[in-house]
Amino acid sequence: MSYLTARTSRDLVVAANQELTQEWWDACRADFDLVISEFVSREAAAGDADAAARRMKVIAPIPELSVTNEVGKLARGLIENVPLPPKAQIDAFHIAVAAVHGVEYLLTWNCTHINNAVIRPRIESMCRSKGFEPPIICTPQELLGT
Repeated sequence: MSYLTARTSRDLVVAANQELTQEWWDACRADFDLVISEFVSREAAAGDADAAARRMKVIAPIPELSVTNEVGKLARGLIENVPLPPKAQIDAFHIAVAAVHGVEYLLTWNCTHINNAVIRPRIESMCRSKGFEPPIICTPQELLGT
């Protein structure tokens, strides 16, 4: 949500990602049933109070998926077996919530621990080994024009 609501960055790559995120939000979001988790809510509420308020306003109408025991088990499996580093534990929970609830797409600009060509097949394999179909992990740019 930060790319959607933040002031335009001076970093050209970040600014381009912000623009693509805004374009997807304006043109495509109505084509999808948006959901979030409590982890997204926590991340949105953190940091600068004004920026957090803008993020919280955007996510307020979006339904929040529950964090179940299955989510916790899958997240631990991702952390231990993908493996994801300790600093990426929340990333494992984002993936697990989506997989357990049958979410089709997981949109993210996190190309380090979530949308990573090397890690993604391991994530998919772990989800399937636990009986869940993994979400399609992609950036908003990849869903533009759908």
